Amino acid sequence: MLRRLFFLLITLLAHNAWSAWPADRPIHLIVPFPAGSSPDLLARQVADPLSKALNQSIVVENKPGAGGNLGTRLVARAPNDGYTLLYTINGPLVTAPTLYQQTLGYNPTTDLAPISLIATSPNVLVVSPALQLNSTAEFVQQAKARPNTLNYGSVGAGSAAHLAMELFKQQTGVDLLHVPYASFPQITTAMLAGDIQASFMVPAIAMPQAKEGKLNILGVTSLTPTASLPGLAPLATQGFEGFEAISWHAMLAPAGTDPTILLKLQQILAEILATAQIKDKFSAQYFSAVGSNAQVLQQLMQTEKKRWDEVMARLNLSLD
Repeated sequence: MLRRLFFLLITLLAHNAWSAWPADRPIHLIVPFPAGSSPDLLARQVADPLSKALNQSIVVENKPGAGGNLGTRLVARAPNDGYTLLYTINGPLVTAPTLYQQTLGYNPTTDLAPISLIATSPNVLVVSPALQLNSTAEFVQQAKARPNTLNYGSVGAGSAAHLAMELFKQQTGVDLLHVPYASFPQITTAMLAGDIQASFMVPAIAMPQAKEGKLNILGVTSLTPTASLPGLAPLATQGFEGFEAISWHAMLAPAGTDPTILLKLQQILAEILATAQIKDKFSAQYFSAVGSNAQVLQQLMQTEKKRWDEVMARLNLSLD
């Protein structure tokens, strides 16, 4: 009898503690990428209205390193008290567990609790204007006519740009040579110099060059058109059915965080992401504000992992 009363008391105390969340202490939103990066900019745009809705201080902390894996690991190992949250992109959640099976140090499925999908953005298929192409179909035709003579750039093996082009090669049967670079600006410079002829790039890097006529964009990698990129048709509607290689942002917490906290955050985020102000700010960065429940984010992680695991298995790709 005393034992039952003891556990009842503990349960009530725990419930009261969770009900008081957030208390008068900062919530730390970890962004595992550098200041000024796309995830950092969007995280800060979300953090301000979230702080106001919770009437609570939110500190955005940049913890870059290892492609986002270091900061993600930090959150995966943090106390699950609701005061440490993660704002990250798809890489550390989807491809990193396969690329770094021996050294990653966390499992997104068991060590993190999904809260909400925040935003999505397509990549764009960029080719050199020197190729004088008007469509993705023409690019495929030219690549097939010149096997092993056209080069494509990426920001390294296992990067989103690399895997997207390998998926494209698999689906179309083209033969392109991979040339890795340290950054997208270097890819742009290499394309302008004629060292490479194609790349999947993030819109924020490609669009300024495309508007000046220095790069040619053939389409986007989302299944449907993107409002922030008018006039660019999805590859999936250009004869390459089902082709998709998007970037997305999400918010998560350490596994075991109280479900009432997760639900509260998800509901507030949904309201924030539905506002015209946030939609406009995200669109300026070529992202679409989304908002979702935990189940939608969890399913996206599973679907994306399956897609890219198949590509990496075909390449026998590991970075351990």
